[in-house]
Amino acid sequence: MTPEFAIGFGRQAIELCLMMALPMLGVGLAVGVLVSVIQAATQIQEMTLTFIPKVVSMFIALLLALPWLMERMTTFTRDLFINIPTYVR
Repeated sequence: MTPEFAIGFGRQAIELCLMMALPMLGVGLAVGVLVSVIQAATQIQEMTLTFIPKVVSMFIALLLALPWLMERMTTFTRDLFINIPTYVR
């Protein structure tokens, strides 16, 4: 295993992690901005108003994205296991 291969493999793993986190983080960001705008407009400064909607929306996004996430993880893991003989040479 060459250093270039190890760096490429690590990069691929990090890219997969970021792609898998993107749906939940994007929804959390959008809901957080929306709630902040509503709080600024109504001048209500309650901490639970920002926390609860973000958690619920991120959980719903996780449920909706779960089939895609599982498919990506399964494909990555399957490719990893299939190519183990190539990696060890």
